[in-house]
Amino acid sequence: MRTKVLGAKVLTQIAAVFACGVLAGLPQKGAAQIFTDKNYVKISPTDTEADIIRKAANVVPSPRQLRWQQLELTAFIHFGINTFTNKEWGDGTEDPKIFNPEKLDTRQWVKVCKDAGFKQVILTAKHHDGFCLWPSKYTEHSLKNSPWKNGKGDIVKEMAAACKEFGIGFGIYLSPWDRNSPYFGSMAYNDFFINQLTELLTQYGQIDEVWFDGANGEGPSGKKQVYEYNRWYNLIRKLQPSATIAVSGPDVRWVGTETGYGRETEWSVVPADQMRNEVIADNSQKAAEFAPRDMMDNDLGGRAKIAKAKSLVWYPAEIDVSIRPGWFHHPAENDKVKTPDKLMDIYYSSVGRNGVLLLNIPPDKEGLINESDVNALKGFKKQLDETFANNLLKTGKLTGSNPKKTALLFDGKDNSYWKMSGKSTPDVLEFKMEKPQKFDVLALQENLELGQRVESFVLEYKEGETWKKITEGTTIGYKRLLRFPAVTANEVRLRVLSSRLTPAIAEIGLYLRPVAAK
Repeated sequence: MRTKVLGAKVLTQIAAVFACGVLAGLPQKGAAQIFTDKNYVKISPTDTEADIIRKAANVVPSPRQLRWQQLELTAFIHFGINTFTNKEWGDGTEDPKIFNPEKLDTRQWVKVCKDAGFKQVILTAKHHDGFCLWPSKYTEHSLKNSPWKNGKGDIVKEMAAACKEFGIGFGIYLSPWDRNSPYFGSMAYNDFFINQLTELLTQYGQIDEVWFDGANGEGPSGKKQVYEYNRWYNLIRKLQPSATIAVSGPDVRWVGTETGYGRETEWSVVPADQMRNEVIADNSQKAAEFAPRDMMDNDLGGRAKIAKAKSLVWYPAEIDVSIRPGWFHHPAENDKVKTPDKLMDIYYSSVGRNGVLLLNIPPDKEGLINESDVNALKGFKKQLDETFANNLLKTGKLTGSNPKKTALLFDGKDNSYWKMSGKSTPDVLEFKMEKPQKFDVLALQENLELGQRVESFVLEYKEGETWKKITEGTTIGYKRLLRFPAVTANEVRLRVLSSRLTPAIAEIGLYLRPVAAK
């Protein structure tokens, strides 16, 4: 999407944008509600370490952030003029007459995604080339000047309708960089961008996610654009208040790579220390600082990080990757689509590491998702279903517990939870199953409505009178999935070695992967 075609210097510049200031401020008076009183907290200079830990443990996602996290799987649809030029990045000089996807079927796109388990789709309404997939009033570089449907078509409209029909979320990607616009690099471009954003937010029903990247090049004047992020956020909160703003935005951050692999230790609560003079107002209209210092470290929210913070914010990671080497469809890559095994590995390393997976699935120039991609997604869904169909731990009895309360750990609800004692270290969940079971996957979830708390844990099984380690991990968050060499046992225990306040385990499961997936 971005990095595959960038030089090292530009990559460094974009990384700096993500790390140090894509999130500009909103004015205090009349500002939209960027934060809630629960997903942001200030740290006082007089706070002790215990105070900071307590505050961190009580930061929770906003309703829009929680809904986004629960999606687990979202799809990116990269489609546009680049599909017809066979390029990754266009320069804005393309002739709209080459755009003619004669078999375009957004229902096929959405159905393929839904059948594979994806719960939301984000469309590239405009990429860096400036070509619009809707008939924007503010540019001629759009499908209204293409032969497709005699210039009367609107792909954004068709996509929104398909998502509504199939009951999944709909999001839009609008490139901040526009290589076609004569305004780019001047202050007039900010009004142009707001006008196009307004069209997308008002003409297509509910928008569930608005996705911005940090790309920014030179305009005709030779100058880079100064983006007015504050206006973007204010407009989105006003027109589509339930939409999450990613990844150059205050709701969702970029994980830092485009590989599909998240961190082993992924905290959703991170320092929100200010890197600019601008501020974002919280809903109490007090100045709230927001622009994380470094989004590339291996550990963004551990105790050493938050101990030095001036404020903390719930800022979860979206993990993006393409099903192909490129982000747009290229015929030469039809035999380079990621295999079901690779997609499963990515799932474990994204959703299974407290992230949301954003998988790009690009249609071809006929306007259809290629058979190679469809088959890979079918194989992925088959493995996913077969792996997690049977929670072997359900047959177990939680030692010293009322069976009705034990059921909270297996009810499939992430807003119910088993309240551990919080009085001892480690806290232990010990299970005895009816008979020995073979398993090689551990699944854990925390109740995010109470915050992200677990810092380290270990899973063990009993052999004779001895407890032996199976696997261990650090953070859990929304979901943690760990694979390991298969173990057969009928007694297992989860020990939470370290936690911020009392652990609230929403779900626990042991599973056995199908043979083909190993």
